[in-house]
Amino acid sequence: MGELKRLVIHCTATREGREVSGAELRRWHTSPKSKGGRGWKQVGYSDVIHLNGGVENLVPYNEDQTVDPWEVTNGAVGYNSTSRHVVYVGGIGMNGKERDTRTAEQRKALEKYVRAFHRQHPHAEIVGHRDLPGVAKACPSFDVKQWLREIKL
Repeated sequence: MGELKRLVIHCTATREGREVSGAELRRWHTSPKSKGGRGWKQVGYSDVIHLNGGVENLVPYNEDQTVDPWEVTNGAVGYNSTSRHVVYVGGIGMNGKERDTRTAEQRKALEKYVRAFHRQHPHAEIVGHRDLPGVAKACPSFDVKQWLREIKL
């Protein structure tokens, strides 16, 4: 579809400590609206990072510089054909407000994931969902640009 230009980091916008399965994410996104879903043809993310740091692939992809039609996920309107989307489980504190709820295991897994992506695609930018123009969300509930500086990437 297009050249891979970015990795977009998301959160599931679920309360801290609540695990979410890949199957549950898929239902949220692809079930008909009449059944509580969004009615999308594809899940919103390529990969999910679970509370224990495990990474689950939801939509297979190759590591070339092109987002092929079968690799497109629905993470951010207007950016999907040129992006890969990864989500960590969490993003909402126990008080119901946006908060960085990443566990130590998720932090380690996300850093490893982002570093591997950057090695494979050094030309691509790495952003939070909220960093995309026209997005009025707190997702992923932490400042990705600041975090990238912290991990020296």
